[in-house]
This record gives sequence, C-alpha cells and structure tokens, in this order.
Amino acid sequence: MPSKKFVKSLKQIENILRSETMGFLGLSADGKPYVVPLTYGYADGKILFHCALKGKKLDLIKKNPQVCFTVAKQSGKICRHPHGARCRADHDSVICYGKACIAKTMEERRTILNTFNRCLQPDTKELPLDAVSRCHAVEIKISRMTGRRQRKGLEYTYWEYSFKQ
Repeated sequence: MPSKKFVKSLKQIENILRSETMGFLGLSADGKPYVVPLTYGYADGKILFHCALKGKKLDLIKKNPQVCFTVAKQSGKICRHPHGARCRADHDSVICYGKACIAKTMEERRTILNTFNRCLQPDTKELPLDAVSRCHAVEIKISRMTGRRQRKGLEYTYWEYSFKQ
C-alpha cells in the first residue's frame, strides 16, 4: 500500500458525507464495542440521527459519548489485485471522530430532527411537537475526520480535517 499523504480538505469529505444517508455508528462501553448501521444527516460539522426513546445506543452514549462514525460508498466493480486476487474496488469512505450529544430539551430535539429531515428531504415541513416527542435526537459533534478515495485499484487520495473545539 502506498504511504498515506493526507491533504486538508473539508469540502471533499463533506461531499461524501452529504452524498450518503446510511452510516455505521461505533460505540464502546465497559470495554465492549458496538457498531450499528443507521440513517443520518450531515450539517455544519455534525452527524445527526434519531432513535427510539429507550435502547442500547442511548445507554452506551450515556456511558461513553466518544464515538466513531463511518460512511463508505463503492463506486466501481471489484478490480484485480496486483498479485492476482480480486479485492480492490473504487470507493470513497469517511471516518468521523467526536462526541455524541443526546438532545436535552424538546426544542433541541425538534431542531436536530428538523435539520436531520431536511438533510434527507430538503423540502420537508417542520415536524409537529407530537412527532418530536415520539423519538430521541442525537448529534455527533465531530472533532476530526479522515477520508479516502480509491480509483483504478491503486490510486489513493487521503483527506483529513479537524474542527476547532
């Protein structure tokens, strides 16, 4: 594998995050990892998602809010490895590191959920309060993220970006 030379680029990483809607949330508590797929939105340096009012995600976030969130998109067919095995594919991926924050008030929840919904459906209407009360809202405040693009089996581009905290 070529040596990794990272280029600072918020734009390229955000393009990938905005082009997808399914990602994987990595949590850990009591020394045990837990990764769950979920629908998300990305806005202003934050990953946004909704979840049930009770559940394992919320329990783990409360124990340890430090999380990792990953998105990947395969854009081509599997390519032949230089040594003969088929194992490379054109793809884009992003890994985000940050702190998950559960909305504390109904107004925070409503703001996060409406932003989340607009990420997925830009023309959506504001959520009524009764809909907001039926689920929780979480935002991941991203501190650092990295991205990778692979093309033609061997060409790599690496990006990184750190948010000022």
